[in-house]
Amino acid sequence: MLSELFEIQHELSRNIDLSFKRYLYKTINWDTRLLILTGSRGVGKTTLLLQYLKERFTAPEESLYISADNILVDSHGLFNIATEFHKVGGSALVIDEIHKYPEWSRELKNIYDSLPKLKVIVSGSSSLDIIKGQYDLSRRAVLYTLKGLSFREFLILNLGANIRQASLITILSNHLRISRELKETVEKSGKKILRLFMDYLRFGYYPYYLEGTDDYLIKLNNVMEKVIYEDIPSVFNLKQTSIPYLKKLIYLIATSAPFHPNISRISSNLGVSKEYVYNYIDYLEKAGLFMFLYPPERGLRLVRKPEKIYLENTNLYRAIEGARQFSIDSGTVRETFALNQLKGLHAVFSSETADLMIDGKYVFEIGGRTKGKKEVGTTENTFILSDGIETGYSKKIPLYLLGLLY
Repeated sequence: MLSELFEIQHELSRNIDLSFKRYLYKTINWDTRLLILTGSRGVGKTTLLLQYLKERFTAPEESLYISADNILVDSHGLFNIATEFHKVGGSALVIDEIHKYPEWSRELKNIYDSLPKLKVIVSGSSSLDIIKGQYDLSRRAVLYTLKGLSFREFLILNLGANIRQASLITILSNHLRISRELKETVEKSGKKILRLFMDYLRFGYYPYYLEGTDDYLIKLNNVMEKVIYEDIPSVFNLKQTSIPYLKKLIYLIATSAPFHPNISRISSNLGVSKEYVYNYIDYLEKAGLFMFLYPPERGLRLVRKPEKIYLENTNLYRAIEGARQFSIDSGTVRETFALNQLKGLHAVFSSETADLMIDGKYVFEIGGRTKGKKEVGTTENTFILSDGIETGYSKKIPLYLLGLLY
């Protein structure tokens, strides 16, 4: 059994390239005994884990990668595999897509408690399912979440150049210099920064775009279908009869500019209770298809109802746009990009005077190249994030620069 699993790992590792690693690779504490990596389907979790094993372990029996939905795992069981692997000298076990394994939290807890010298790294597409596991893993595990490619990472893959990260404060105070230097780097490769940014918004978020862009959006639609038909039902014990409601919600958000949720109206239109609507929206957010923007409030209202709902990234809009043959609002795409790149790195809320408030201090208005000061005022910490410009001036900043944050 182990020999077959080792052979599968060997075949997968042969095609793993170590020249480019995702932004999260260097920040993960790989010495943690139980490490959990979450992230949406397709963002590159498997590649990152295989890179770690290939770079850190040379002896074949030291490390083992398994996918939780493999038939060998299903027939032998996680705990038994971990025990046998430990007996032959194994020190690092990677379990991919662990949420697809029944009773995974109980077996993972038993592995952790029974094999104290074994390092265990697992991945899953739902952070909620990992946090809510009936057996307490929260005090044992360290949790990391991998996002899709940033615009910076997209540029590195396309240009082969070293594009450095920039903090938000650095961007706000030095955007003119940064944009000029980036423009120069891009044009040395015979390309244009705005053309690359347009490409990123359409097909640059998921690493598998490197396999080809012609059928990228078709693949992305297939990924969404798998999330809707497989991941969400298996994680949340959702009946198949509920799936059409999930799809209707996705199309509703995709065609809005942007979507301000009216739960009572949605409930009436779908013909389901408000409680179901809240649950479906929550499932789609936890599955990595929705993204919430809350008002700067406290209490139950903040916890329960977001002010706006977006698809999680701009590529999802483009995939649905192509599949359903309608046009996505350009303002929604811009706001989605900004929120996506900022979320998880900064406290992002809606603003009464503009589009976004960041860290309770900075106010951003997002628009096209013609957006001007008169529309947002002259407050010191108010900035315009403008699409369609290569370089800015004063407090008018190219929108694409937010893509350098990670």
